[in-house]
Amino acid sequence: MKKVSILIPCYNEEQNVEPMSKAITELFENQLSQYDWELIFIDNDSNDETRTILRKICSENKRIKAIFNARNFGQFNSPYYGMLQTTGDCTIEMVCDFQDPIALIPQYLEEWEKGYKIVIGIKTSSKESKVMYALRGIYYKMIKKYSNVEQIEHFTGSGLYDKSFINVLRELGDPTPFLRGIVAELGYKVKQIPYEQPQRRAGKTHNNWYSLYDAAMLSFTSYTKVGLRMCTFFGMACGILSFIIGAVYLVAKLIWWYHIPAGTAPVLIGMFFLGAVQLFFIGFIGEYIMSINQRVMKRPLVIEAERLNFEKMEDNENIEACEQQ
Repeated sequence: MKKVSILIPCYNEEQNVEPMSKAITELFENQLSQYDWELIFIDNDSNDETRTILRKICSENKRIKAIFNARNFGQFNSPYYGMLQTTGDCTIEMVCDFQDPIALIPQYLEEWEKGYKIVIGIKTSSKESKVMYALRGIYYKMIKKYSNVEQIEHFTGSGLYDKSFINVLRELGDPTPFLRGIVAELGYKVKQIPYEQPQRRAGKTHNNWYSLYDAAMLSFTSYTKVGLRMCTFFGMACGILSFIIGAVYLVAKLIWWYHIPAGTAPVLIGMFFLGAVQLFFIGFIGEYIMSINQRVMKRPLVIEAERLNFEKMEDNENIEACEQQ
């Protein structure tokens, strides 16, 4: 009997973890009884009642497991680390707020049985803010156009990953993983399943402009060179333009000495403009340097505070596999 691992990352999802666990349990008991399964929640240091509810759920069903992070390790590290702890023949990752429909799971498994190693959900539309969806679309198109790797549009990370690909992730040793880029760069042939993203079942989204910016910059610095090239070319253009303006101004001053005042306004405007350009691109280059620094430091993906319902032998094997990274 094949085993399916379901990974649910969560943070402050006290209203969703129990309904999610019931929905997954009922799905496998009623529709997917031909599979063995495990459900793993990885909690990213919630400060509500999420952990209390997870303890209750785990005590009632040994198939349901939980990992409690020692602190919040970010929106990318925690799910990625959770995927490395799964033991199934395939792993399905879904968000806890029901914005990845449960109905996708049978479709994922059907395509997996046909031989696909990676089956992912692609948002064709969304019931979230239209402005936000449009901005995401612009971002996806931009990163796809300028990336060195063929990126996947409207892919949030939800999908099925065969055990062979999970083993690839274990061997990467990337301390700042960006799963969407890794799937596009290193993954097998991908099967895409379109779906409409519903609204959150309950609770409030934890994504904000800063977290979305962080995600955009991680993908931008990991998979494109356009930022650095843009700095170089724009700097060259500014230098050439400044030289031409300076030469024209000098010639004009020599010809019409008494009619063109020297003045300080052009000098000040030019200084402020070039200063702003320099500060902008120093910050942009700093994003690349920060990304390099995080990778060089080789910090652990996650530090665990506690785990529930993991067998001791299985627990040790997974920890050793992660430490070898």
